Amino acid sequence: MLPFTEKVINTIQTIPEGYVMTYGSIARESGNPRAARQVARILHSMSQKYNLPWHRVINSKGLIAIKDEETAFHQQQELEREGVTVINRKVNLKEYHW
Repeated sequence: MLPFTEKVINTIQTIPEGYVMTYGSIARESGNPRAARQVARILHSMSQKYNLPWHRVINSKGLIAIKDEETAFHQQQELEREGVTVINRKVNLKEYHW
C-alpha cells in the first residue's frame, strides 16, 4: 500500500462520530492537498475492506456528493443518527468539520 493511501485510511478512521471532513481536508491532512479526487477513489474502493466511516466524508461545500439518491439518503441518515444536522443534503462545516 502506498504511504499516501495509508495516511488517507488512517485519517478517515480518526473522524469522530458526529463530525465530518471534506475530501480536500483529508488530502491535506494526509500530506497532499491537491489529491481530493484520489481521496474519493480510496474511499470508494477501500471503505468496506477497512470498515471506514465513509458517511463522514463530504465535499468542500458541505454537501453530500453521492449522486445515487438511495446511497445519499443513507449517508444523510447515518450523519443524522450521529447528531449531525443535514439540511437539503448540506452540513454546516463551521459546526461539524473535524
